[in-house]
Amino acid sequence: MVLAPEHPLVDTLTKPERKAEVDAYVAQAARMSEIDRQSEQREKTGVATGSTATNPVTGEAIPIWVADYVMVTYGTGAIMAVPYGDQRDFEFARTFGLEIRPVVRPEGADAIPDPDTMEAAYAGPGVIVNSGPIDGTVNNGDKGRANPAVAAAIDHLEAQGIGEEKVTYRLRDWLISRQRYWGTPIPMLYCDACGIVPEAEDNLPVVLPEDVEFMPTGESPLRHHEGFLNATCPSCGGAARRETDTMDTFMDSSWYWFRYLSPDKDDGPIDASLAARWTPVDTYTGGSEHAILHLLYSRFFTKVMQDMGLIDHGEPFKRLFNQGMILGEDNQKMSKSRGNVVDPDDLVAQYGADAVRAYMMFIGPWDQGGPWNYQGIEGVTRFLNRVWNVLAGADDGAAEAASGPEAEAARAELRRATHHAIKEVTEDLDAFQFNTAVAELMTLQNAMSKARSVRGSPEWEAAADALLLLVAPIAPHIAEELWERRGHRAERGSVHVQAWPAYDPAALVVDTVTIAVQVNGKLRGDVEVDAEADKAAVLEAARGVPNVARYLEGTETVREIVVPGKLVNLVVKPA
Repeated sequence: MVLAPEHPLVDTLTKPERKAEVDAYVAQAARMSEIDRQSEQREKTGVATGSTATNPVTGEAIPIWVADYVMVTYGTGAIMAVPYGDQRDFEFARTFGLEIRPVVRPEGADAIPDPDTMEAAYAGPGVIVNSGPIDGTVNNGDKGRANPAVAAAIDHLEAQGIGEEKVTYRLRDWLISRQRYWGTPIPMLYCDACGIVPEAEDNLPVVLPEDVEFMPTGESPLRHHEGFLNATCPSCGGAARRETDTMDTFMDSSWYWFRYLSPDKDDGPIDASLAARWTPVDTYTGGSEHAILHLLYSRFFTKVMQDMGLIDHGEPFKRLFNQGMILGEDNQKMSKSRGNVVDPDDLVAQYGADAVRAYMMFIGPWDQGGPWNYQGIEGVTRFLNRVWNVLAGADDGAAEAASGPEAEAARAELRRATHHAIKEVTEDLDAFQFNTAVAELMTLQNAMSKARSVRGSPEWEAAADALLLLVAPIAPHIAEELWERRGHRAERGSVHVQAWPAYDPAALVVDTVTIAVQVNGKLRGDVEVDAEADKAAVLEAARGVPNVARYLEGTETVREIVVPGKLVNLVVKPA
């Protein structure tokens, strides 16, 4: 068992011979923040009290320790460690040579892992072992009674009268007052006769005075503003003093999306009909640092508003997506002290807003970010220039669409590339994979450049429109300009009000594929075969490639490797 250093039982349970060491450890823990104490990177520390507790199920004596990774503010501040299934307990047991007793045989495993050779705790599903009355029950990894093993343990403890089911939350009281001017005034009054009383509703809202004087003491100027301070008690009519603390700004930012729907509504906080139409929010994006406070408070406000009957849902956001951070070229966080700050205004002036926007999307996975790279933005700029040239440039002599077998094949390939791009970009945008969406648009632009001979054909025109519609969310200005130059704006309106293109699955089916052919792992040629060709046909075609046949002369084939649609590798040796 492990107690938090602040637990009131520490003094009681510490043996005299352990007192000096335990007291020193408790004093050391008191000097640390909870964030530092809970860091997963810290090596686990602790000290034994010298006392033991009796396991009420097995009757075994369990040593009692004190460790700073246990918080007195969570649960009871005393835990029954399970080093086999909890990583923190596992590391603690490893550090101090304590027993690690297996309690779950992993799902699909024939044997129980040897705790002496385990590198980490096992928290996955399996069958309960070494657990007395609940041996053989299934642990599916769920929390609470949804997990059969947990339900069996609770039922046994309650039946024996030695435990009961309880849900523990890590929530704490929220201190919303701030000693500063900027913020929403707290509408409470101090009356010598009545005590603390709320401001009369007719006097709401309480508004911050504008003629305040900021003091060098750091105090809120409201404390010295007589016009704001002096008020009338709504209960007795006597003199009262106004509260000078203002509310935490999270009090506003935790429900603003509801209020934005009806900002002028003055007979209630929100318009319930609009909230039902527009909320919950489809996707919330922000930095991962919001997970601790903003998202917690947002959920709190939403659940309170649901309980009050203002809204019909209890979760504020359907999906959360955290973005990464753009670093300096030195791969460090941008800061003036490092001299690695990239000014977006300068970049827009040099490259244009579309290029900066597109490169921010292309720089890397959106949830990871990455280092700024000036060569990278040059590449994206060249891509946008190629889009302009292929759509607004000259016809290169192709006054009308070419004809013949080659032109027919080119049109078919361009149609396939167009619908492939629509499919991939649509899926990428839905998944916030903007970097791969830009890469796919580059591929479509290349396909159009190669297909200039069929410019003016229906396939070309469809590809041009699709390219602009797909580019529009990424480079809105160039897309709008090219859309107008193609004559669509006058007929159909802005590119940004068009329906999103849909792809035709049939257009993605290819009749033939080009397969690389290797001999002993070295590329010796390629061959085009029917997309549905079987292994024998692919091998026959590969062996018929002249350069491949040359390297097969006088050899004996040891192995034939065929990766469908991609690769043939013939492993040979001298005959």
